[in-house]
Amino acid sequence: MGFSGQNVSCSLIFFLPHKGNKIVRWYTISICLLEFLLMIYAFCYHFQLEDPLMQLKEDYKWIDVFDFHWRLGIDGLSLGSILLTGFITTLATLAAWPVTRNSRLFYFLMLAMYSGQIGLFSSRDLLLFFIMWELELIPVYLLLSMWGGKRRLYSATKFILYTAGGSIFFLIGVLGMGLYGSNEPGLDLERLINQSYPAALEILLYFGFLIAYAVKLPIIPLHTWLPDTHGEAHYSTCMLLAGILLKMGAYGLIRINMELLPHAHYLFSPWLVIIGAVQIIYAASTSLGQRNFKKRIAYSSVSHMGFIIIGIGSITNIGLNGAILQILSHGFIGATLFFLAGTACDRMRLVYLEELGGLSIPMPKIFTMFSSFSMASLALPGMSGFVAELVVFFGLITSPKFMLLPKMLITFLMAVGMILTPIYLLSMLRQMFYGYKLFHVPNANFVDSGPRELFLLICIFLPVIGIGIYPDFVLSLSVDRVEALLSNYYPK
Repeated sequence: MGFSGQNVSCSLIFFLPHKGNKIVRWYTISICLLEFLLMIYAFCYHFQLEDPLMQLKEDYKWIDVFDFHWRLGIDGLSLGSILLTGFITTLATLAAWPVTRNSRLFYFLMLAMYSGQIGLFSSRDLLLFFIMWELELIPVYLLLSMWGGKRRLYSATKFILYTAGGSIFFLIGVLGMGLYGSNEPGLDLERLINQSYPAALEILLYFGFLIAYAVKLPIIPLHTWLPDTHGEAHYSTCMLLAGILLKMGAYGLIRINMELLPHAHYLFSPWLVIIGAVQIIYAASTSLGQRNFKKRIAYSSVSHMGFIIIGIGSITNIGLNGAILQILSHGFIGATLFFLAGTACDRMRLVYLEELGGLSIPMPKIFTMFSSFSMASLALPGMSGFVAELVVFFGLITSPKFMLLPKMLITFLMAVGMILTPIYLLSMLRQMFYGYKLFHVPNANFVDSGPRELFLLICIFLPVIGIGIYPDFVLSLSVDRVEALLSNYYPK
């Protein structure tokens, strides 16, 4: 997929002229767009959807002493996430157009994140997977600490402590899997799929990986870094965090825990479903109490991640495909809500809901798009959020793993969470855009969305509507690979 070429392109940004930001902007967006178009070309002409095996493989000697390889490959589980990464990152670079301070470093860090995310979703080696997992930390920390809000250093430090702490457990798990049962360390994912472990060791490995994913996804109670980070980060950084970074945790839970440690996942799956249901209600209730509208949207993201956890825990074709669909759906919707919140905040210089009101009159385009994506987030029929959550519901109901009473209880909790979602989103819209509150804000710039912002919003709105109307197009990307993965749980 041109991973090494992407790294070279990322580094070349420092050789561009110092003066003027236009060249850096156009260079960055051209690299992102070219990479995204190459992805589409490769997947359209060189990828077979009906083949559940790894495709588009790369395998090179990397560290001869330890026999480590640079292994990359794509299958149905990673295809959607890679396309989402290319799409959201391209639009995030367009969203970062107003950034003028240290623009070369800013865009370099965005491209570095892009490289790490593509590398992680296409890794076929556990060590490479871990390196790409860690590669995200430094760019996000610098983007937060240099271009964030007033509490940016606190938020950046909290982010790095949480994620680095989770990575320790990830590294222990990687070493445990690589060194077990062999004189030579082997971390090839295709070999590790056939590796069996003692029950106690498999549970310990599973739990170690789960802690790392619980920070990144996030799963309560390891979620508290997320609202602070989203509340302080620049909105283009928030697009990458909400659209892609959180999905890395869900992808790791499927790719490593579910695929490599099936017996432990079968034991842990009821707890995942319970945690997912509690997370939906807890985060939705907490969101309703947030005065800062950025943090309200952040807790909304935590709530929607609960559906992904339930889909993964259901261990059904329908549930897992629903989780993958929710990964893509929330990637579009969450990224856009943070973009809209950031652009609105830049104009108003206000973030507390009690200070807002009546913005629909001076900013009707932002009001229209904010309302539309809020409807998508609360699972309005005809939009991607509704389809994804509905498929997860069906996945849980049809799961042979759970008895009828637990299914009814979890379904009830999920329904309560779906009722709370429109309450906190619609109340946010009412407080921000309705009413006749007068503003006496110095230096306020109530300018509506321009052509660049509208183009970005429409580009994301189209797939949200498209998935809502015809979800089979997205489900077809992963359905065969999901069926092959679940054959480990329910052999025919």
